Amino acid sequence: MKINATNIKKGLRYLKHYGFKEFLIRLEEKQEQEAVPYDEWFQKMKATEQELQQQKKESRKWKNAPKISVVVPLYQTPEKFLCEMIVSVQASSYENWELCLADGTPNDHSGIGDEKVNDLFTIVEEYQKKDCTITGKEKSRIVYKKLEQNEGIAGNTNQAIAMADGDYVAFLDHDDVITPDALYEMAEKIVAVQGEENIPDMLYSDEDKTDGEMTKYMDPHFKPDFNLDLLRSNNYITHFLVVSRVLLEKVGGIRSDYDGAQDYDFVLRCVEQAKRIEHVAKILYHWRVHELSTAGGGGTKDYAADAGKRALEAHLSRLGIAASVEKTQYFGFYRVKYELLSRPLVSIIIPNKDEVESLDKCLGAIKKTTYTNYEVIIVENNSEKEETFSYYKKIESNQVHVVYYPDKFNYSKLNNFGVAHAKGDFYVLMNNDIEVLQENWMEQMLSNCEREEVGIVGARLYYPDNTIQHAGLVIGIGGSLRGIGANLYQGMRRERSGYLHRAAFQMNYSAVTAALMMVKKEVYEKAGGFEEELSVAFNDVDFCLRVRNIGYLIVYDPLVEAYHYESKSRGAEDSPEKVARFQAEIEFMRNRWEDFLKKGDPNYNIHFSRVRADYSLGDPEMILRQNRK
Repeated sequence: MKINATNIKKGLRYLKHYGFKEFLIRLEEKQEQEAVPYDEWFQKMKATEQELQQQKKESRKWKNAPKISVVVPLYQTPEKFLCEMIVSVQASSYENWELCLADGTPNDHSGIGDEKVNDLFTIVEEYQKKDCTITGKEKSRIVYKKLEQNEGIAGNTNQAIAMADGDYVAFLDHDDVITPDALYEMAEKIVAVQGEENIPDMLYSDEDKTDGEMTKYMDPHFKPDFNLDLLRSNNYITHFLVVSRVLLEKVGGIRSDYDGAQDYDFVLRCVEQAKRIEHVAKILYHWRVHELSTAGGGGTKDYAADAGKRALEAHLSRLGIAASVEKTQYFGFYRVKYELLSRPLVSIIIPNKDEVESLDKCLGAIKKTTYTNYEVIIVENNSEKEETFSYYKKIESNQVHVVYYPDKFNYSKLNNFGVAHAKGDFYVLMNNDIEVLQENWMEQMLSNCEREEVGIVGARLYYPDNTIQHAGLVIGIGGSLRGIGANLYQGMRRERSGYLHRAAFQMNYSAVTAALMMVKKEVYEKAGGFEEELSVAFNDVDFCLRVRNIGYLIVYDPLVEAYHYESKSRGAEDSPEKVARFQAEIEFMRNRWEDFLKKGDPNYNIHFSRVRADYSLGDPEMILRQNRK
């Protein structure tokens, strides 16, 4: 990170907003060397001139190619920013667009900072003439309207929307730019599924930031496919957003009640009504960093956090969801606390073999829970020590039961066997080497798992040295699970929040570990329980993917924390028999989930490394080769 006036100001704002401890953590993160420098990465990955020409030729052949109206509210826009924004749209490889500019700048205006702004219409008029020359038509694709008065960002945007007559509306800020392939990529997603029952009515892309002079690209935001719980933690969708005219008419325009977070409110209303949401996993939008932009640091618009909280509360209220919203120490990030709707019996399933010390610590933590309607089922599996059976006699009660599974170790069979003895409507699958850290952990998991759309809830787990062992699980990454999947952020210090605070906030993943997992009884039964062909490895991954396939969300909840002492009962996987078994389980997963592994995890992003499970950038040459397959 370069030390300059801008970064010093950003650092001071961060220090003031988050405090000294968080400032030091952030500083440490910024000083870390990128595995692949992003600016260099982007230059390799952006569309080439040859690709842009091919896109232009291809899109000219499309039937029913959608017209995309790009709407931009103008207000005291510096000439440089205005020109670069218009040029970015004009450079599009997709030609069926219009640019709608609603100008709320007062007549006696000056620009951002000290820069004086020339008459915006005079500037726009020159680009309109150029556009007519390009298209050979009398009417320009650039439409400009001088507003009688400034109506604020919401009102000015609505004025731009009213000017639009496209099939889709795209949102662009007056000081930002889009990439030359942005409109093509959005249109291609729409055209590719024409004729299907539902075509995309809401689309968004990845984005990054650029400096005021557009000489460097930085801070990429690579997003997952639509992720409900992440959206309720933070407006991760932001730019580049495109919505259909049909959806826009359903939800209405931008609301000034939420100025500062008007885009968050709009996105939330759209996802409530959208029939099909598509994510274009490419950088299509450059968010310019300057003194007064939100890209320059959250401290510039603290009032927006309150508006975002209200927008999220309104969203939950419209859906009839009993929940509260809390602002957090991170600007623009929120925690939704879902109300516990009932107090059902929860069955906690814990396999065990000759591990009294760990089991006692595990049960001791459970006893501290503030939720009392639970039962514990210890699944005994071939213990040999007398002290183990003496311990069982000591702990058995109306709330703690021991059931005996006599066959050789098979984690899937042990859990299925334990579930068969369970009476609860919710199951907690728990390793005997887990020590839960919160007293309200069961209420927290249950309040999420009760949600109709949720099937499984996972937790944030730590090694004894206070580094992360599990903060969600991503499919298709190498490492210890040989390309099937990996726990995110393994080894990262507990106090760190990770890439865009992903480790610290609730979101949806394709899988979570069964070392500590809650699942609905009905979901467990619908999915068919754990796959007994997978005796040790991948059974939780396979189970989560099957639950996901029948339409349920997998929630990672970082407010449930525990120490995980890592399979003390099992020992190392180092014998020839165990190695052979592990290889067989890898092949089982590759065969069953071949298509999923090829497409990539929708809750991650294809541009992240397939070696490191920490949201680090992937090798551009490898990604390009993969995309060509």
